[in-house]
Amino acid sequence: MLRHPIYLGLGLVALTVAPAAAWAADAYVPIVLPVTGFMSVEGGSQRNGALMAIEHAPAGLKAEAPVFDTGTSATGAATALDKALSEKPALAASVSVFGTEMVAMAPMAQDYQVPLLTISGLAQLTETGNPYIFRFLPNDREIKVAHARYVVETLKKTKPALIGDTTAYGQGGFKLLQDDFAKLNIPLAMAESVEPDAKDMSSIVAKVKASGADVLVVHTVAQPMALLIKQARTAGLDIPIVTSSSLVEPQATALFDPVELKNTCSETPSAPEARATPEISAWADAYEARFKQPPDGLALGQYDGVMMALSLIAGGAITPDALAKALNTTTYKGVAMTYKSNGKGDMAHNAEIVCWDGTSRIPKIAQQYSGDELTLK
Repeated sequence: MLRHPIYLGLGLVALTVAPAAAWAADAYVPIVLPVTGFMSVEGGSQRNGALMAIEHAPAGLKAEAPVFDTGTSATGAATALDKALSEKPALAASVSVFGTEMVAMAPMAQDYQVPLLTISGLAQLTETGNPYIFRFLPNDREIKVAHARYVVETLKKTKPALIGDTTAYGQGGFKLLQDDFAKLNIPLAMAESVEPDAKDMSSIVAKVKASGADVLVVHTVAQPMALLIKQARTAGLDIPIVTSSSLVEPQATALFDPVELKNTCSETPSAPEARATPEISAWADAYEARFKQPPDGLALGQYDGVMMALSLIAGGAITPDALAKALNTTTYKGVAMTYKSNGKGDMAHNAEIVCWDGTSRIPKIAQQYSGDELTLK
C-alpha cells in the first residue's frame, strides 16, 4: 500500500509550506477549475486542496501547477483544459468539481491521453469507459445511497420533499435519489428542480409546506442550497433538512447564524473541520494556516487525489499512461480515507452524514457508511 507522505516523514506536526512558484518544475500538473461563476465556492476549495498538495509534493519531486479558470461553463472548461494541455506535456491535470464542466472535459482526456483528477460526483463520468478519469470523492451513485438511507433508516422519515437543480450534477443526483427512495419503498411528497442562480425560493418553500413533507432533501450546488435553507427557516419550515455536500463548505456555512443550521444535516465524503482523526486534524490545521479559512471535504478530496498522483510520479510513473495504470492498480492511504480504484476510476468509497446542532458552524459526524452500505438492491 502506498502511504501519504504525512505518515512517512512529517508525523502529526503542522506542515510547512514553500512557495510553488520558487521551484524549478520537473512535472507539469495544471489545475483547471471554476475560480469565477456560481461554482467559485466549490472551485475555490478544490483549487486550495490541489495547491496544497503541489506545495507538499514528495521529496525530490517539483511540480508546476498553474491555475486555469473555467468560468463555471462547459465551453469555458473545454477551452481552459485545451489551453492547459497545449502549453506543455502534462502528466495529469487537477480538474473541476462541476459535473457540467467535466462532461465537456472528459473527451479531451482521451484526446490528449492525460489522466484527469476530479472530485465531481456525477455518476456518468466513470461509467462511459473513459480510462483517464479518476474520481477522489464517492460516485453519486454511492453517496446518494447514504443520503437516502440516513433519511429513511436513521431519521425514520416517510414523506421526503426532494429538490435538485438544473445542472448536470443537480439532475444526476436528483434522479439517483428518486431511484434510491423507490428502492427503500418511500414515496416522495414532491420532487422539483430549481435554477442554480435562482434568487428567490419562496414558491418552492410554499410547495414543500403544502406537500406535507416530513423532511426536505436537497441535492444542489451551494448557491441555491444556501438560499433555500435560509428562506425555509425564515418561513417557519421546521422539518429536518438533509443536503448534499455543497453545504459542508466554510464559505457556505459562513452565510448562516449557527441557529439557522439547527436540524440540518449533509452527506459528505469527509468532514475535516470536525477533526475526527489525528491525521485529519494535522491536515486541517495546516490548511487553515495556509489559506486562513476552515477546511472542507472538497479541498481534502482534491488534496488526496493530487497527492496520490504526485506520490506515484515520484515512485516512477513518469508518463501519463504509466500514471493512469498506477492509479488503477495502487491502494493509497490518504488523509481522508484509503483510495482504491474499482477499475472504472472511482477511487473513494466512504461517506459520512454530518449534522449541525445550532450552536456552531462546525458539524458533528452523525453516521458513517462504506462498502456494501453504499449500495441498494
